[in-house]
Order: sequence, then structure tokens, then C-alpha cells
Amino acid sequence: MTIKTPARAALAAALAASTMWGVAASNGASHHPAGKPKAKLVRQLAKARVATAPLVADLARAKKAGYKQITPMMHNMGFHYLNPSITKFDPAKPPILVYTRRNGRYQLGALEWVFPTKPKKAPFPGAKYGSFPAACHYDDGTFTPASSEDQCGDSNDAGSPFFFWHPDLVTLHVWLWYPNPDGLFAGMNPLVRPFNKG
Repeated sequence: MTIKTPARAALAAALAASTMWGVAASNGASHHPAGKPKAKLVRQLAKARVATAPLVADLARAKKAGYKQITPMMHNMGFHYLNPSITKFDPAKPPILVYTRRNGRYQLGALEWVFPTKPKKAPFPGAKYGSFPAACHYDDGTFTPASSEDQCGDSNDAGSPFFFWHPDLVTLHVWLWYPNPDGLFAGMNPLVRPFNKG
């Protein structure tokens, strides 16, 4: 990933941090007693809920806390917001928040972490993964798939400046604030369909 300004460097650091945690976890840096994955997951989700509860219906507060839009409305997912200041894995500090919008009102639905490759040890017991292709991201929250940064323009067709580029990523969604019949870790959520038009 290549970033062109100090603010973009912070964004790169945030994505790299979630990457480093994945490596640390795979080396046994974070583990709990065997045979208690459900208890571990319950503790992790409880921490995440307490920490993100103030952001559930308050996108302005999330933005004030440092989250910046990095995608438009993603079909059956939502708008993704990244906080580049988060540099260590912590269930209570997700680097990405996924919001839905209807009639101008936003609701937090999922939390997300990203990795360059699938972690050898799941960060959450029972975790399931998705993927996101290499892409150029722009300041207006849009992106364009691109296999390398040299394919990114200085701005997009709307004139919004280039923000950052990343390689192919492994994604991990946690549908903590919106029910998902496909499961806690599913990438998409069919119940979000009514919000697809924003």
C-alpha cells in the first residue's frame, strides 16, 4: 500500500496494524485456554458492544473520533468507515465501521477487520472471512479496483483526490449491531437489502 501524505501514512499504519495483529495471533501472542471458544467470543463481543454503543446511531460522533468513509454503499453491507489512528488489534477498537442509511439516518450494522492473508489463528472463535480486491480509494469515499497503485489516477472522474491504494485483502465482518440470518461473520447481510439505495 502506498500513501502520498502524512494523513494517508496514518491510514496505512492502521491497516498495517490489523495486519500485524493477525501475524501476532498466528504466532500464539494472543490465546485463551483451549475448549472455551464460546466464552472467549462472548467476552470479545461484549467489549465491542460497550465500546461502539455510542456510535450506533451517531455517524457524526464516529467521524469526530477519526473514522473516514472509504466506500460508497456496498450492496447488502453498507458504507465503510476507517479509523487510521487504530494501530493495534482490540475487539473494542474496530478499525472499520459499516453503516446503513435510510431517509438520511445512519445505523451501525457491522464492525470489520482486514488482513493481507487469512490469519493462521482466528481472531474471533469461529471467524469466517471474505475478500476485497486491490483498489484505489478517493477522498469522496469511492474506490476503483486496481492491481497496482500506478493504475490509480490523481483524482477520480468526479474530481475527488486520490486517497490510498491497497492490495487484495482478507476481510472479517462482525454483524454486532444488526441481525444477520447468514451468521455473525457473513460478509453480506440479506436484511440490509432495503437500505441498498441509501
